[in-house]
Amino acid sequence: MQTPALTIAAMLALAIASSSSAAGTATVSYVNTDAMTDVPRHYKDLESMEYAFTQHLNQLAERLPSGQVFKVEFLDIDLAGDVFPRVPVRDIRVTKGQADWPRMHLRYSIEQDGQVIRSGEEKLADPNYQLGVNMHQQDLYGYEKQMLDNWFRKEILPQK
Repeated sequence: MQTPALTIAAMLALAIASSSSAAGTATVSYVNTDAMTDVPRHYKDLESMEYAFTQHLNQLAERLPSGQVFKVEFLDIDLAGDVFPRVPVRDIRVTKGQADWPRMHLRYSIEQDGQVIRSGEEKLADPNYQLGVNMHQQDLYGYEKQMLDNWFRKEILPQK
């Protein structure tokens, strides 16, 4: 008797997973990271940061209506905190909650069926980044992800 219930549960999970793939998608690029204000110096750390932001924006884009493509170009990034170089270990980033808040300059567009339905350029900053609830507090780039979440929720998601 439990086998049909498990089969139904598995079919429902598969249906939900396949329906979520029909949601919006994201395309993310980074313009001239060498000239950015504050990104990791070591290429593996830089790749890790780019991967983290790309994955995060892909998750956010899933909340867009089906068929929409969310394109984001990072023009400048200034990560929260200040870096203290250490040798031979990797650099350490320290956040003090002073004038070290996260900042991002980006260009975005939302496309549907190859047509741009919305676009713009934004300069994001969160001087109160250590106050309030942060859903990504345990993440390496948690302050930046929370700032992107807030912007996406307020400016990008369709108004209901």
